Amino acid sequence: MSTMTHEPDTPMFDPDAWALSDQERDLAAVAREIGQEKIAPRAAEYDRAAAFPIENYRDMYDAGLMGICIPKAHGGHGLSVRGYAVVAAEIGRYCGSTALTWNMHVCSCLWSGALTDDLDMAEADRHHHETTRAIHYRRILDDGAIYAQPFSEGGAAAAGTVAFGTTALRVDGGWIVNGKKIFASLAGSADYYGVLCSELQNPNDRSSRGSTLYLAIPATSDGLTVAGDWDPLGMRGTVSRNLLFEDVFVPDGSELMPSGIYFKAASQWPHMFMTLTPAYMGQAQAAYDFTVKYLRGEMEGVPPVKRRMYPTKQIAVAQMRVMLEQTKSVWFQAISEARANPTKDQVMRAYAAQYTVMENANELAQLAIRTCGGQSMLKSLALERIYRDSRCGSLMLPWTAELCLDKLGHDCLYEPGETDEE
Repeated sequence: MSTMTHEPDTPMFDPDAWALSDQERDLAAVAREIGQEKIAPRAAEYDRAAAFPIENYRDMYDAGLMGICIPKAHGGHGLSVRGYAVVAAEIGRYCGSTALTWNMHVCSCLWSGALTDDLDMAEADRHHHETTRAIHYRRILDDGAIYAQPFSEGGAAAAGTVAFGTTALRVDGGWIVNGKKIFASLAGSADYYGVLCSELQNPNDRSSRGSTLYLAIPATSDGLTVAGDWDPLGMRGTVSRNLLFEDVFVPDGSELMPSGIYFKAASQWPHMFMTLTPAYMGQAQAAYDFTVKYLRGEMEGVPPVKRRMYPTKQIAVAQMRVMLEQTKSVWFQAISEARANPTKDQVMRAYAAQYTVMENANELAQLAIRTCGGQSMLKSLALERIYRDSRCGSLMLPWTAELCLDKLGHDCLYEPGETDEE
């Protein structure tokens, strides 16, 4: 039963117009109601304190959203990449930090679930994976465990183009992990850290991309330290501090993917790197929503003064609506095409969609400020936070705005294997 105390927001993606499945429609509606009623009122305080939004996670758990990408056979909703993205975008309308960190948690299930199921794997590895992932899924569904996904080391390892510097040395009963992860979202708040490592069989082995291992490391592990300050411009509630691993023992059964499978996934499932975009798609919608409510005199905390009758305001809102519709269209098409071994055109569309969302979210926030005027920049209103949060998207690895342009420009002009050598 709905608990809405005021007029509910309309869906970002109308179920009929965008041909959503019944499941996508229903879960997006749940996310939108929680977002509007519970997440939005807390967003300013979590931003001000640069604190992890733990209350939001408790509400999402109670609503069944923490396991949306856990396969149905394991008790989850079994959502696809598209389904998750549509739901996450609704969360992003109300709190960018919540949506972005929730991405890290959900992708621990998505990568170990639907993505892995689409990859070739030896029968023994498949059986072992089925056993180990069941352990992680039960922690989430039964205990409300929160999984982080710290992969960044400041280089190209996350994209699968070079080996990870964090290593997992094979020992009796498990692994010894050493290394460092930077900008590790949920640092100090997650129950488990899904850490990408280079697996070593012997101490003198060299790291390789093909031996990447994805391990869930308990936050309480000896030798695991959260380090560094956290006082950034935007996405402050992500609490993306550094994680240090010094001789951390991780027992057998902690794998989220079998050894070497992440490299296959990064090569064959490029859309997996688009899962950061829903938070920013939601931010783009939020900037537009704010502007319409503000100009109509319907903004909470602001005197009910209408500003909609001015032609300059109407033109500006029209421009914002055009940009929003363009952004939603290319993004929805790209996430709908997410699959293993996509075509070249589908990958290029993914790059284009990633770039468009990350850049346009902030551009829309800028237009919103110019259209609404100086009062809209007050910290008592959401637009100032939306502007700061939305600026972070283009910087996020492994597909930053510049890297997307680089990849897209190359692929437009070269076919696979082509060079300029005589």
